[in-house]
Amino acid sequence: MSISLMMMLVITLSFALSAWYCGRAERIGKRFVTVFSGWLLVLLVAALAGQGVDTKILPDSAFTHWVHVTSLGLFMFALVIFMAVILMRFSLNYMAGEPRLNVYWRWLPGTLAAVSLVVLSNHLLLFLLGWTLISLALHQLLLFYPERPRAALGAHKKFILARLAELALCIAVLCLYQAHGTFLLTDILAYYQAPNPEVSVYTQIAAVSLVLVALIKCAQLPVHGWLMQVVEAPTPVSALLHAGVINLGGFLMIVFAPVVMQVAIAQWLLLLAGGLTTVLAALIMTTRVSVKVRLAWSTSAQMGLMLVECALGLYELALLHLLAHSAYKAHAFLNSGNAVRENLQARLAVPVTPSLTRWLGAALLSVSLVAVTYWLVGQGTALSMWALLAMSLTLLLAQRSSAHHSLPWAGVVALSVLLLASYAALKTLLAQTVFANVALHEAPLSVADSVVLALFASLFVLNWLLTYRAAHPKVQSLSVVLFAGLYLDEWWTRLTLKVWPVKLPAPVKSQRAVKRPYGLIQES
Repeated sequence: MSISLMMMLVITLSFALSAWYCGRAERIGKRFVTVFSGWLLVLLVAALAGQGVDTKILPDSAFTHWVHVTSLGLFMFALVIFMAVILMRFSLNYMAGEPRLNVYWRWLPGTLAAVSLVVLSNHLLLFLLGWTLISLALHQLLLFYPERPRAALGAHKKFILARLAELALCIAVLCLYQAHGTFLLTDILAYYQAPNPEVSVYTQIAAVSLVLVALIKCAQLPVHGWLMQVVEAPTPVSALLHAGVINLGGFLMIVFAPVVMQVAIAQWLLLLAGGLTTVLAALIMTTRVSVKVRLAWSTSAQMGLMLVECALGLYELALLHLLAHSAYKAHAFLNSGNAVRENLQARLAVPVTPSLTRWLGAALLSVSLVAVTYWLVGQGTALSMWALLAMSLTLLLAQRSSAHHSLPWAGVVALSVLLLASYAALKTLLAQTVFANVALHEAPLSVADSVVLALFASLFVLNWLLTYRAAHPKVQSLSVVLFAGLYLDEWWTRLTLKVWPVKLPAPVKSQRAVKRPYGLIQES
């Protein structure tokens, strides 16, 4: 057994033991959080340093084949520990005084233990067990405020969808076992990494089932509504969900990439569902006022984009997206109090529309820089993602160089070069370390690439119209429909409550408006 594998097992066990301890402790103080965080970081460093180094402390056995360590697993464990350290330290002050603290401190490390088990698993049944435990542990955190009807409804919808996802994952596991006669993940994936593997009906069913699991886990339309409703949970729970749990759908697609990429219908299902969610959720996000709800819609859109990257075979980009999104969303949710003030300042600022000259200059600079980067590190891959990068950079440059931001053009160019250089370096690093044996990228301007390119172009145009032509009657009509979320969640909620009714708690009454000699005091 390698040192890395042993350390990852110890990390998983540490999370499980801390969940047991925290659920029984009267108080969790700064000393415990500091010591436990330090312990996790030491284990992580040992795991990274000990990769490929065998130890005789624990001899190999049948069980050791049930778990394994990979470069992808090390990246994911680093992410899990990063989330654990940040959330525990943040929660010391944020959660102080809450009446159900033992529930929070029990299920936070419990959820992370389940995530660690999934990352570590090399046995499909162990993978399925860990996947189920993640959902059950997270459900307790989502119901931290059980008296809130919106939180209870969102958790109920999530609970049902999680069971459906687990059923689909169970079908995939059984089909893969039927096709290969083994539950070991490495043996199954090795078969599909060989040249011209035979794809049976069982493999096709398994691939489609895995895609359905990923779509449900990543809150893709129309099963997205619960994600917006569970923002009623404490902010650290939202950060854990958006930065560390919901992206496991992308992790699932990366792990099972050799299987999914052999089945065209699975790829197209992933591409179309993820692509449409990316466009629609990103547009709906622009109509939201609540900061946390905007972040929730953003997560749905970002997860859709990550799944599109998987469908195009850009797995190194999907992993980079997963890691970057986790860090960004953790910061965004934990900083949501300041985000309210920043959002208010942006809304009160005098709107500035970039001139045509600035748009053309930004587009020319963006396309030139992206073209050079593509020539250096991206030749032979799908053009749609590079086009999205050019469009995003055009928006950034045009808006940052406006009078409101007053950023000089020298700063604009330096920022652009820095972003693209970082992107190229990280993408190349992941491609050469984690995905050295993956060569399943979609060809430039293939049918799939062209469809995604059209979706991204429509997103750019519609976003421009909603931002700079908001007064037009047709744009206002579109904005109304987007504000309603296309009415998809209302339909799904009615269906959910019809199939599996739940008694929601009565709303907690806030202090009503009361008469005063000087008039009415409005309800807070």
